[in-house]
Amino acid sequence: MNSIFEEWNAYALKKTLLPRALGLDHVISDADLKIVTITGIRRSGKSSVLILLQQQLLRAGQRAAYLNLEDSRIKDSPSVLDDALKWFGDSGILLLDEITAARDWEGWLARNHEMLKGRLRLIVSSSRATLSIPSKPLRGRMLAHEFYPLSFSEFLAFKGIDAQSSTTAGAGRLEKALQEYLVYGGFPEVSLMSDKTDKVRMLASYFRDIVGLDVADMASAGVATVELFGKYVIDAPHFSASKCLKFFQTVGHKIGKASLLSLEKCSQDAFLFFFVPIFSHTIKDRTQYPRKAYMGDTGFLYTMSGRTDMGRLFENAVYLELRRRLLPQQDIHYWKNQDGIEADFVIREGLRVREIIQVCYSIEEQKTKLREIRGLVACAKEFGVKSGSIITRDVDRHETISDVKIRFIPLWKWLLER
Repeated sequence: MNSIFEEWNAYALKKTLLPRALGLDHVISDADLKIVTITGIRRSGKSSVLILLQQQLLRAGQRAAYLNLEDSRIKDSPSVLDDALKWFGDSGILLLDEITAARDWEGWLARNHEMLKGRLRLIVSSSRATLSIPSKPLRGRMLAHEFYPLSFSEFLAFKGIDAQSSTTAGAGRLEKALQEYLVYGGFPEVSLMSDKTDKVRMLASYFRDIVGLDVADMASAGVATVELFGKYVIDAPHFSASKCLKFFQTVGHKIGKASLLSLEKCSQDAFLFFFVPIFSHTIKDRTQYPRKAYMGDTGFLYTMSGRTDMGRLFENAVYLELRRRLLPQQDIHYWKNQDGIEADFVIREGLRVREIIQVCYSIEEQKTKLREIRGLVACAKEFGVKSGSIITRDVDRHETISDVKIRFIPLWKWLLER
């Protein structure tokens, strides 16, 4: 067992990685107080962040080690966590990748955080959101960081593209990069590939891994069932269990509504999909109305369906970026009134609406522009908000309509805002 631990630690020391936009110093200081958790979709770069943390800690003269607990040689050992602690010792920073693969990980974390407080610091990761929703022994003892595939600014850095766009040619390069980013997504390994066929093959393997290793396992469902569910969600921008059930029936696949709701929850816990509820103060409305569905990476749309619906990709990219920027006390909803007028994103903080955003690939047609403005203005009037944004392909200006200040902004520019 110790030789395997040594292998992983040596591997991490030799690994050369590109930096990510996660403040490593902040994560390390968090570990002085709590168990730090890093969760996010599989292959998004969580392991790389742990390795970068280990390398930075060792350069600073601190004691640290990295272990991957999904290693097939050790993952089924009931004592792997205790063995790791015996190997590492009771002081320093231990970085444990995919800790939810180990048995009794919750009890082990709670015990050792309490018994070795001030000596052993723990930074752990998992591709399952359940890591950040702890059971009673761990409540109040964890600080969570949610991790995603590359943001657009990180994507540009990985590709060696200057994010400054003071010239027309510079803006053109950014728009071309945005097209690639939307179609093939932001997974780090995929972004560094040059061949488009290789990108699609890699994304397809990621999708299958997440379906099989995470969603199917958590939901205790067959892989074929989860794959069918995934393809339905990718094709349908809105999700309701009733409509999904009818889809399964039309293809001759038997499943119950409770199982579909379980798949919805587990696919979100695996960061494969996100389901955004309607803005309402009643739980009944939030559960009865369809949820808007977003993919954990925009590259899954083209890979799994062969389509490049730019309107869908624009909106999905905005959703993922909003999640990156979201404060702990904020939530994302969509809004719709009784007349069917809709706003894509409403950022709620408590009972207060902080921001309203519409997303539309092109507003060249007057009818489309009026629809987007009407939705934003109606939502703003209902909640007493004075301004909002419409994110589009290439419009960059401000207008005031019905006393609501509207900022039109190109997607690439909005994604690069700090």
